[in-house]
Amino acid sequence: MPNDTWPITDMFERLTEAEWRDCQRRHHERLAPYAEERVRRMATGTKHPARDFLFEYFSFRPSQLLRWSPGPDCLLENARSEELAWKGVFETVPEGLVLPAAAFPPHRLTFVRWAFNYLNKIAARPAFSGCFGLHEWAMVYREENIRHGRTPLRLSPDDIAGIVETGDLCCTHYDAYRFFTPLAVPKNRHQLTRDTTEHFDQPGCVHVTMDLYRYAYKIAPWVSGELLGDAFLLAWEARELDMRASPYDMTGYELEPIRIEEATGRQEYVRRQQELTRKAEPIRTKLIKVYERLLEVNEEKRED
Repeated sequence: MPNDTWPITDMFERLTEAEWRDCQRRHHERLAPYAEERVRRMATGTKHPARDFLFEYFSFRPSQLLRWSPGPDCLLENARSEELAWKGVFETVPEGLVLPAAAFPPHRLTFVRWAFNYLNKIAARPAFSGCFGLHEWAMVYREENIRHGRTPLRLSPDDIAGIVETGDLCCTHYDAYRFFTPLAVPKNRHQLTRDTTEHFDQPGCVHVTMDLYRYAYKIAPWVSGELLGDAFLLAWEARELDMRASPYDMTGYELEPIRIEEATGRQEYVRRQQELTRKAEPIRTKLIKVYERLLEVNEEKRED
């Protein structure tokens, strides 16, 4: 039903019909290659140890990734609900469509509040870049049944064990740590739990960088397609670094190894890790602003 109660000019930014259609088109062109490749792999049962992660560990389907949104409080001039893939969330107003921040589901505000505090804590911490991606090595340490069993290892099990045993396992991210083999767990500098996530996560962690994508899609469509795409592509880049530095032989997937068992490889890993940290900073900052907006508007509404 049309909503005639919103003071459009005062409350919302606006995109002309030409502008939002162009944004929608560019969003699809930007992300369709990744979504369509995933669909093709699923149809043929083809596995990819790096790329599948973005659609399996993160619970956002290819079709959802392609849904563009302007984010909250932006009027799309002359738009109709059937022209947007997000159904049942946009408000119809005399001039088009809008997604008010005030329409965010109240039952999800507890998560928004937690995530806002979490993201701010990460942003305030110094970045650590001395782990050298050893978490992937700890996931195969002294273990016969490894996660990516169809992908060969580029070193022998004994050589991998030697790297783990002589290195410094200092993983700070629970969702990597929880996949360590039983013999690797006590070797980590930190004994992590789900409850301590916000105390150990830090901006230099490759997995923390990947997780920015999670914090983008968790509030979709109250996040712009542009920001969602930025977070997804950064997660894609981080995952490739993750697997290139792993003990798996990824050359069959056109990913050359970063040999962190050698000094030059460790230097390259740190350089690329720090590049990801720099790229993540503006994305995290933008996400914090969106979360803050959702909280401000909905807490004000609740007080009223």
